[in-house]
Amino acid sequence: EQPIFSARAHVFQIDPATKRNWLPASKHAVTVSFFYDASRSVYRIISVGGTKQAIINSTITPNMTFTKTSQKFGQWADSRANTVYGLGFSTEQQLQQFAEQFKEVKEAARLAREKSQERFELANPALNIAAPQELSEDRHSPPLLTVNGPGEEKLFRSKSAEVELTAEKERVKKMLSESMCEINLEAELFTLQDSNAKLVAALQEANSSVEQWKKQLAEYQEETDRLRDQVADLEAQLGHPAGGQTGREELNRSLEELEALLSAKDQEIHNLQSKKTDVGELEKEREDAMQRLQDLERRNTELEDRVQSAEKTMASSRDEREQAEVEVRRVIEVLDVKICDLKDLRQSLAKLIDK
Repeated sequence: EQPIFSARAHVFQIDPATKRNWLPASKHAVTVSFFYDASRSVYRIISVGGTKQAIINSTITPNMTFTKTSQKFGQWADSRANTVYGLGFSTEQQLQQFAEQFKEVKEAARLAREKSQERFELANPALNIAAPQELSEDRHSPPLLTVNGPGEEKLFRSKSAEVELTAEKERVKKMLSESMCEINLEAELFTLQDSNAKLVAALQEANSSVEQWKKQLAEYQEETDRLRDQVADLEAQLGHPAGGQTGREELNRSLEELEALLSAKDQEIHNLQSKKTDVGELEKEREDAMQRLQDLERRNTELEDRVQSAEKTMASSRDEREQAEVEVRRVIEVLDVKICDLKDLRQSLAKLIDK
């Protein structure tokens, strides 16, 4: 066999179970070659994987068709191997070159088959008279032989010729039946290829629709998050009135002033202790300082109580404000109803006046 064309591609085979999905036959791109066997006038597509095992061994027949299903992918059906091969190329140009080569090789296979049939018919002329021989055995009987003198003739048919003719008929019938089966199988494969192409187109359309739906869903989610943030901001504004915030800031400032005052007193006590040497005076001053600290703690406690009271007042005022808002909404609704009633009454009075 002589190689006539080679290309590198990723090889796939149809899933024999589902007849829909592609199964990768090679992990990487491999060499796919066209070979010509001059002794048998046969064209084949052969590809060998990394384990030196043939992943494609397809004999090309005139009935095969190479179909380009996308810009870089093509396929053909092999009825003898009972599978469908797919090739994925790196560029569209390589796919086009392979498709053109497939077409040329298929035409060459057709011419080779016609020449082979012509040689077969010339070498076996008895096939051309097979049908007339079945119609009349008397017209094509073998020659008569004369035995035992004149007037006594016995007919001897050539049994060997009859057996050979019968075997030739059976062989021709078998060839015709095989060719018919092959034609039917290839027609069925072409139908499956068309269905597969339609399914691939429908799948691509469905995938594009899914992508659009995903984009719309993401936009809806972003819009929902934005609305949630707005609602949270509004709730925060409603839950923290300006007056309450001001009161809380004042209380915080008071606490900071008290803490600063305590720090100053601590520093003063420390300075006094370092200056005084009399133990009695130091003890007395310490007691005074402790008394002042207790007074400050008491004031601190009172301030904390005031803070808690202010928070409770803020909570009650918030509840009252919410109740007032509900009451205002209810009054607005009642006013809307009254306004509608007044509009109806006005229209009725206008109609009475017009009459």
